Amino acid sequence: MLTLRKVTKSFSTRTLFKDADMTINYGERVALVGPNGAGKSTLFSLILKTDTPDSGELQRDEWTTVGFLPQESEPSGDETILDVATGKAGEIEKLENILKDIEANGDVNCPEYSEAQTQHDALNNPQAEAKAKKILRGFGFKEEDFNKHAKEYSGGWIMRAHLARLLVIEPDLLLLDEPTNHLDLMSLMWFRNYLKHYPGAILLISHDRDFMDELIETVYEIDEMKLTMYKGNYSDHLRQREENYERAMASYRNQQKEIEHIQEFIDKFRSVQSKAAQAQSREKQLEKMEKIEKPRPLRKAFRFNFPQPQRSGQRVIGLTGIHQAYGEKQIYKGLDLDVERGERTVLVGPNGAGKSTLLKIMAAVIPFQKGERRLGTHAKLGYFSQHRSETLEPERSILEEVKNAAPLLREDDVRAILGSFLFKKEDVFKKCKVLSGGEKSRVNLVKFLVDPPNILLMDEPTTHLDIWSIEGLILALQRFEGTLVFISHDVHFIRQIATKVLHINNGVVTPYSGDYNYYLEKTGAEENARAAVIAG
Repeated sequence: MLTLRKVTKSFSTRTLFKDADMTINYGERVALVGPNGAGKSTLFSLILKTDTPDSGELQRDEWTTVGFLPQESEPSGDETILDVATGKAGEIEKLENILKDIEANGDVNCPEYSEAQTQHDALNNPQAEAKAKKILRGFGFKEEDFNKHAKEYSGGWIMRAHLARLLVIEPDLLLLDEPTNHLDLMSLMWFRNYLKHYPGAILLISHDRDFMDELIETVYEIDEMKLTMYKGNYSDHLRQREENYERAMASYRNQQKEIEHIQEFIDKFRSVQSKAAQAQSREKQLEKMEKIEKPRPLRKAFRFNFPQPQRSGQRVIGLTGIHQAYGEKQIYKGLDLDVERGERTVLVGPNGAGKSTLLKIMAAVIPFQKGERRLGTHAKLGYFSQHRSETLEPERSILEEVKNAAPLLREDDVRAILGSFLFKKEDVFKKCKVLSGGEKSRVNLVKFLVDPPNILLMDEPTTHLDIWSIEGLILALQRFEGTLVFISHDVHFIRQIATKVLHINNGVVTPYSGDYNYYLEKTGAEENARAAVIAG
């Protein structure tokens, strides 16, 4: 359905990929991976025909429909959540205008007309509304949400409604760029199972390893201007990548040994009359030899040693009889909870259940109406929020900010750590006041790692990180000797870190004294998500 042949694309003096080949077949599940800035989103633009290659060709089957979830703007009118999901919030009207324009030009046999007509028909199908409601429920919306104004909801919830519309249309090729960013764990499980039954092809950009392992059958990696194909899921790609590197390194070493032996012969016998002709022949052999370049080392998760915090008492946080409400909405009523030293606890539950509220109560960053919060002996608490930036000194550079947090660290070590969290070369000299929200979040994360408290409370710490930065964070937290309570929707991260699960729903906190797999087994959460897809 889609073929790229010898495609090259550059921006200014930088080449993103050169002579790239790619084939996507009907029904295939494909992941596009690579470092930030490698050109993944640019490749999407080429497929969507919003950009053109410098050279090469991109062929799409003429009647293939393509769907992509753009970064939609906030709703401006009175459209409801259901209007967004069914295309009545402007999508149907836009498609009708496209059809009218093409009809006016008299070219109704073109692929663009067919694609617009197919999408228009899908949204006008009598079953479209029922399908949209099923998908909205899977994404965590309740029946009473359907007719509420979209502008009452956060950007993340509105993105879910737009994603629902895309699934209602059901294009032949679905382009998804980080689709799990706005989903909680339950919605993510439902979405993953829905995509397993999706009839079309999927091309996915994601930093969620578990999501890719469950869904993907082919991986294309963009790196060093090359587009390399691997059969299998993301973990298969990592294994093959390592094997390819080892083979390339072995070939390089063998050739270097051969070159060394030839050169030794030349140096030894160049001046020996009886061997001079052979030495000259070897010199020509060396000149004609096609040299193998030394393979570039594979990027791996960065490991570093950071100071371990002071040991706390056995009970680090105690909550007794906590009442918390926002207006008339009661979140907790009489909550009792103890956190013990060394626990690595993940908070799970639907969006809006109170996970972030509980973390903020533990961190004392919001007040509660009733109850008691106690910290244990020698407890030093640190709260990491992905939106927190007020702790950064605006006039300091990134490098100065981190060095100030850990003055005993050498500058080279600080720069290496920052590099592993996507701050490269001259980036470390940026002033904190000019950083984006994501960059501020990453600086705060590095500050936590180089000078950790003995109780870490972390809300979505993997947001704004690429896969290798996430792996570096996992390695750091696995060696952390303190206590950790966190929220995450990255299943791979949870599986690597959590030793205890707290499920939160409707103000009830249910503990599971085991890892994430133990929680899934005890609750049947995955089976419920599969059943929800089938039942609708």
